[in-house]
Amino acid sequence: MLSQFLTVGQQVLILFILIAVGIICGKTKLLDQRAVKGMTSLVLYFVTPCVMIHAFQDARFSPDMLTKLLVTAVAGFGVHIGSILLSQLVFRDKDSSRRAVLKFAAVFSNCGFMSLPLQQALLGSEGVFYGSIFVAVFNLVSWTYGLVIMSGTLSSLNAKKLLTNPGIIGVFLAVLLWVLNIRLPELVATPVNYLASLNTPLPMIIIGCHLASAKFTSALKDKWCYLCIAMRLTVIPVCAMLLLYLCGIRGSMLVAIVIASSAPTAATTTMFATLYDREVSLSVSIVSLTTVISLITMPLIVGFAQGL
Repeated sequence: MLSQFLTVGQQVLILFILIAVGIICGKTKLLDQRAVKGMTSLVLYFVTPCVMIHAFQDARFSPDMLTKLLVTAVAGFGVHIGSILLSQLVFRDKDSSRRAVLKFAAVFSNCGFMSLPLQQALLGSEGVFYGSIFVAVFNLVSWTYGLVIMSGTLSSLNAKKLLTNPGIIGVFLAVLLWVLNIRLPELVATPVNYLASLNTPLPMIIIGCHLASAKFTSALKDKWCYLCIAMRLTVIPVCAMLLLYLCGIRGSMLVAIVIASSAPTAATTTMFATLYDREVSLSVSIVSLTTVISLITMPLIVGFAQGL
């Protein structure tokens, strides 16, 4: 068990070193907000879809793998639905703007930026396969339920935005090629693999740049912020791990889902908060604090999951 904790801790430490590079770049103004925004777009629109395509190209289609895909998708929806129900029960802040941010921040993890690199490091392409499915579920739920709670109205639902989301497009292409047993020619596969390999360093540097400008003072005085952090980093991942284990999910699938569930609050929280004039400062504080604290909580929870 100790060796598993140390293995996860080592991988998280590697990610933290990359985050530290981002902090240095942010503090020294080597990368300004415009550059960070451009890097974020590069990751969202090109790197993440390529990661998913690469993961599915490494997995041969079979009835067994299709079953694993469906089980992971159901488990992903289960984790999100359970998180939504918990957040509805817990967060009673009278300020609707703050309440929306707290609910969103508790439910949605950074399962793309923070989880896929760790899944790759610990589980290889199989882990990224499961992780990509979880990211697809995340995109579906965040662009439906997430959009509604942040906007405060059902009219904000937009099928076009959902269908043109790069994460959804990437999964659709990856699954289509996988089901049809189409292997990309080397001329295409090589650049896809090169872009996919950027998924570890770029997101970590981006997170570091955000941390460089984060202000934690107000958040440290907010009891609801502490509760949200506890929900996101401990309550939800531990409940998810135990329930999935009781449902018979084991091995790499369990570990991959636990990694995704134990990740810090999604950076999408701040994006949506900005878009709908919610408490942006609160969202930045929660994203930043959960990212820092997750460097301790993720190795513990994921290491325990590996030992089950």
